[in-house]
Amino acid sequence: MSTPAPRRGRPGYDLESLLTIAVKVFNERGYEATSMEELSRKLGITKSAIYHHVSSKDELLRLAMDRALDGLFTVAEEAMALDGRAIHRLEHLVRGSVAVLADRLPFVTLLLRVRGNTKVERAALARRKEFDRLVTDLVKQAEAEGDVRPDVDPAVTARLLFGLVNSLIEWYRPRGGTNPATLANAVCTIAFDGLRTS
Repeated sequence: MSTPAPRRGRPGYDLESLLTIAVKVFNERGYEATSMEELSRKLGITKSAIYHHVSSKDELLRLAMDRALDGLFTVAEEAMALDGRAIHRLEHLVRGSVAVLADRLPFVTLLLRVRGNTKVERAALARRKEFDRLVTDLVKQAEAEGDVRPDVDPAVTARLLFGLVNSLIEWYRPRGGTNPATLANAVCTIAFDGLRTS
């Protein structure tokens, strides 16, 4: 999916800073409860200045969803391209997903809170389901190779695994002391020790 060329706006208010503030406000107040008027007040600029960068509030949401999802799919593509056993590709995917979450925390938080109330949200949820299918397929492969316990449905395993990853948005703060690599090690230790066959 190509990103539109950034439009020129007032100095000091590029698309990136606008998106950062919009996502912060969406997370605080909810997407539907946030108006363009409120965003303009938070930025200290007029609504027309915002429209130099984006055509609508929906476009801001789409850009935010893409920021989170593109990161996750990049990691998924890396994992799928690796040689070796599926369990190792699955672990790579989990570690990479933790890194994406840590790096793009506000964007991933917003992604995990959308409910499908708008066309943009439904498109994001469809991409999330596609990601979930990739995880489930990796779990199935790892089970077929004898590395993952066969007594739990692979779709359930995938949901539980990424439920653990996604729960990080509730308490992880990048400046809180735990670095992303340490966090990924902790998630993988807890998850994969339970998943692996003896």
